[in-house]
Amino acid sequence: MKNIPLNRAKQILILLISILSLLTIDNQSFAQQYKIKTIVLDAGHGGKDGSTRGNYSTEKDVALKTALRLGKLIEETLKDVKVVYTRTEDVFIPLYERIALANNEKADLFISIHCNDMPVYPQRYISGYTRRKGKKVPIYKTRYSKSTSTRGTETFVSGSGRIDEQDEAIKRENAAIFLEENYKENYEGFDTTDPESAIILSLMKNTFRTQSLKFAKYIQDQYVAVGRINRGVQEKSLAVLARAGMPAVLTEIGFISNPTEEDYMNSEAGQIEITNCILKAIQAYKSSVEN
Repeated sequence: MKNIPLNRAKQILILLISILSLLTIDNQSFAQQYKIKTIVLDAGHGGKDGSTRGNYSTEKDVALKTALRLGKLIEETLKDVKVVYTRTEDVFIPLYERIALANNEKADLFISIHCNDMPVYPQRYISGYTRRKGKKVPIYKTRYSKSTSTRGTETFVSGSGRIDEQDEAIKRENAAIFLEENYKENYEGFDTTDPESAIILSLMKNTFRTQSLKFAKYIQDQYVAVGRINRGVQEKSLAVLARAGMPAVLTEIGFISNPTEEDYMNSEAGQIEITNCILKAIQAYKSSVEN
C-alpha cells in the first residue's frame, strides 16, 4: 500500500471509525453526535409521468397527497428535522434529479412514495363459433385485463445492480476525504484503483445499504401493526435510489389496481394511518441511530 499524507490518513481513520460506529451503534459518543436533520420526501411520478391509475385516481396524485401530509406531520412532530420535497405539485421531475436534490441537501433520509399496480396481461377467450368444412370451430379473441385482488405493502432499497452509481454521489459529498482541496478540478481523474479510497467507498455503501434495510423494515413493521398485508422488504435496481448518498427507500403504500386499497389510500382515515406508520418508522429509526 502506498504512503499517504498524515492529514489524509487521519481523515480516513476518523471516517472508518465513524462508519463502523454507525453500523454497530455501540459507540455512544458518536451516536449522540449524529442527528437526523434533513429528510427528503419524493412523491413518485408527476406531470407527463403519470399514467398509472385506479378506477378514479392516479398514482401521482395519491403519492403527492401522501408526501405533503407526511411532511407536515414530520414538521409538527419532529421540530428539529427539516423536510424537503422533490415536488409539491403535479410536475415531471427526472428520476436522477430527485436523488440529486437529496444529495445536494445533504439529506439523512430519502423516502420515495408510490402506489403499486398490477401489469396488464392478455387473455384469450371464445367469442363464438363458426363452421368450417362442416365442423364447429371456436372463434378466439384477446382481451386485456389485470388482477384487482392483489394487495399489500412493500418497501424497496437499492439493489446491487446499480451499486456503482453510488460512488459518484459519495465522492461528491466527501470530496475532502477522497481528493482533498482539488476534488472539483481532478474529479474526472479520480483513481478508482486507489486502495484507501476503495475501502472508504465500500464501507460507506455498506453503511447506506444496512441502514436502508433497517429503515425499510421499520416501515413494513408499522404497516403490519395496523393490519396491512406485508409483501416484505426487497432489493431492486431502481434509478431513483441508485445514486443516493444516504439511506434511501421506496415504499409502495398499496395497490391502486385494487378497488378496496384505492379507496383506502384516498380516504382521510387511510391517509392518516399511512402517514402515521411512516412517521413512527422515522421516529424508530431516528432513535436507533441517534442513541
